[in-house]
Amino acid sequence: MKALTIMTVPVAALALAGCMATNPTMGSGEAKTAVTGATAGASAENANPALERCNETMGTVALVEDQGASWYHQARSHQLQSTIPVLRMLVQQSNCFVVVERGRAMNNMRQERALQDSGELRKGSNFGKGQMVAADYTMSPSITFSQKGTGGLGGLLGGRLGSIGAVLGGSMKFNDASTVLTLVDNRSGVQLAAAEGSARNTDFSAVLGALGGGIGGLGGYGNTPEGKVVVAAFADSYNQLVRAVRNYRAQEVKGGLGTGGRLKVGK
Repeated sequence: MKALTIMTVPVAALALAGCMATNPTMGSGEAKTAVTGATAGASAENANPALERCNETMGTVALVEDQGASWYHQARSHQLQSTIPVLRMLVQQSNCFVVVERGRAMNNMRQERALQDSGELRKGSNFGKGQMVAADYTMSPSITFSQKGTGGLGGLLGGRLGSIGAVLGGSMKFNDASTVLTLVDNRSGVQLAAAEGSARNTDFSAVLGALGGGIGGLGGYGNTPEGKVVVAAFADSYNQLVRAVRNYRAQEVKGGLGTGGRLKVGK
């Protein structure tokens, strides 16, 4: 009987755990990043109040990742997803630029036009030529990694991503991220602006483990993925870029841009 009693206790505990499970909660704060809410046209809902916002837009912009860059492949190897959805949200919520599609959804746009050309679409579908909006600018993100024994995702050059600091015998770590955004004029090819941003959070997970997890609400910090720090860094980059372009002054070269420059080569 004693052996039977010992065996039934775990079964009862598992049954109780199953009864205590809850349904998913919409809008749970645990999964949120520095980029929050929604956007539609010039309106923004529940946007991060720290996000810069413009009273009028400065032009149209396409968001493009350099998928051949080393940072892109390193991000994928650490399960960090594309930066484009986050940046699209930031840009539209700010109302500083109008976002135009130049990514994979372009394939669907072409498909609808092909269906129209083949005669398959209903009359009046209106997918004729001359409707697409030009992209005045291209915005490109980047993350620069440095693998110098910092653990986690490694360091970032000029700001590091991953665990770089350790206190309390290595129990508490700091997750840092540094990102860069560049803005290029599509007609001239001239870079108009660039901005670096950074973010940090503190990982208390090992501390809580050593103490039996007994410090109430801090446990969530230990579950925060490094990707959230990257998102916050991009939000900082974007804010700084917007502040810079508000004060934009065109660079001038005597004789005009692209006509030889001032640094002449001797005969």
